[in-house]
Amino acid sequence: MKEDRNTKFKKLANARVNKAIKLIKLIGNLSNKSHYNYSRKQAKQITDALHQELNLVKNKFNNPSGGRESKEFEID
Repeated sequence: MKEDRNTKFKKLANARVNKAIKLIKLIGNLSNKSHYNYSRKQAKQITDALHQELNLVKNKFNNPSGGRESKEFEID
């Protein structure tokens, strides 16, 4: 039974992490000044939001029973 749960975990983890990496790369494309105009404040908001979410994920793995609030990102 544990093997089945671990197999499912690995399958989902591979898919979700690869999808997250791809989406993070797309966010990185927003840094192209020849296509977009943004302030330092806006860039910091994006990187801060990503750091915060990554820290929440790390905490969830260190304390699986702990919950968290879900909050949508919105740039100023």
